[in-house]
Amino acid sequence: MASIGQIVAPTPTRDVLSRAQARAALIPDCMVEAQRLANTVIAGWHGRRKRGIGENFWQFRPYVDGESLSRIDWRRSARDDHTYVRDREWEAAHTVWIWADLSPSMMYKSTFATVSKESRALVIMLALAEILARSGERIGCPGIMEPIAARNAAERLATALMHNAATNGLPETDMIRSNSEIVLIGDFLDPVADVMDRLGPLARRGLRGHVVEIADPAEEMFPYAGRTEFTDPESGQKLTAGRAETLKDDYARAYFARRETLADSLRHLGWSFIAHRTDRLASEALVSVHAYLSGMPALKAESRV
Repeated sequence: MASIGQIVAPTPTRDVLSRAQARAALIPDCMVEAQRLANTVIAGWHGRRKRGIGENFWQFRPYVDGESLSRIDWRRSARDDHTYVRDREWEAAHTVWIWADLSPSMMYKSTFATVSKESRALVIMLALAEILARSGERIGCPGIMEPIAARNAAERLATALMHNAATNGLPETDMIRSNSEIVLIGDFLDPVADVMDRLGPLARRGLRGHVVEIADPAEEMFPYAGRTEFTDPESGQKLTAGRAETLKDDYARAYFARRETLADSLRHLGWSFIAHRTDRLASEALVSVHAYLSGMPALKAESRV
């Protein structure tokens, strides 16, 4: 039987960055098509609209006694018998931490996908950094890069990734302050209890989180038959099945039960969860993450959850 999947070499980060920039350039179109996001991403737009210091008009509202007369919009007030104040929209840099799992299990790519899980995670990570940097947000990566507010944040993140070895497991997060947001991208195949032991304390500290689970199509489909040897890329342990097809139903129940349990546990924390397959467009996951960061529900689940 022909091989269905393989472990691929790590993706050069600079190559991924060029694809991420191209993907980020398509974000406005994705937002229009999805009818969820604005056509242009502006500083401070991520669902935090309120009155304050800024350049953009937000709303007219009735004048309140005691306010400065200089804030009255006389042109608007002249239209009827009320006096109106012209409010501007509050704009402030927000800190978003972005992390992608680059451990050995992410190097997998089956014949049903065009890219490895690692490559897709990097594209989403760097594209998200690119689009958030355009909005003036502060971008950081736990254990890799301190938060910065710069137009070239994606390039600097890519450079930082090139000089840091990949580690197994979730990142250290002691440096992250409350009232920040964190986006975690990986396959999350560890036991759900272990994952939640790491994420639960973050939620209790006040962090708002978003988890993107990257899956290869073969991991959902289980297209194996006959004598098949399975290898754990993390531990090297092997399992040989004489008739792999007999495991399909039990595998599917366990696989999707794990995902459903993880998704439910995260939602109880107030966090979002997105399942994304590598045979789908990266823009689908990117738009969903951006929608959650903007305080809107994701467009739709990308795969069975």
